[in-house]
Amino acid sequence: MNLLLDRTSKLGLDLRGMRESGMLHLEQIDAAELSPGEFAHRVREKVDRAQAKTVIIDSLNGYQASMPDENALILHIHELLQYLNRQGVTTFLTVAQHGLVGEMKSPVDVTYLSDTVMLLRYFEALGKVRRAISIIKKRTGHHEDTIREFQIDNRGLTLGDTLAEFHGVLRGIPTFVGEKSELLEEPGK
Repeated sequence: MNLLLDRTSKLGLDLRGMRESGMLHLEQIDAAELSPGEFAHRVREKVDRAQAKTVIIDSLNGYQASMPDENALILHIHELLQYLNRQGVTTFLTVAQHGLVGEMKSPVDVTYLSDTVMLLRYFEALGKVRRAISIIKKRTGHHEDTIREFQIDNRGLTLGDTLAEFHGVLRGIPTFVGEKSELLEEPGK
């Protein structure tokens, strides 16, 4: 937990202060110690008691490890998300995908349960590992359809320009089709 608090502090986010003031509840859970039903019950109990409006589950990979049958996992997640939605809670779920470069595979597909799906992706350009972000699904409102480079550093998250000079970034095998001089600039500058 201290690692999370220290890392977010370096990004300018005072989660420690928010936690101490009661505005934020953080709980580290070992998926091997709780059944999926116990986990869902604990989340519901915390939401009800604190009247929480946002829940972040990081990540579904641990939840899946406690329940290897994907169909049962989907049913548990679906039930929990429906409950949170009825309570007016905004829910963020993370899923680590297998494969950092090239083809990526998700251990569980919950995109049909999601209103918005963001994809964070690594790509290589001119000998550097870079990061791309894209919104691949959005049920309501404006849908940002571009792929942008992003950086995370002591200034926080910085979005760069559209990666218009690449093809294949989402496949993990980008082809550069633009001018190299523009690519050498740091994103967000």
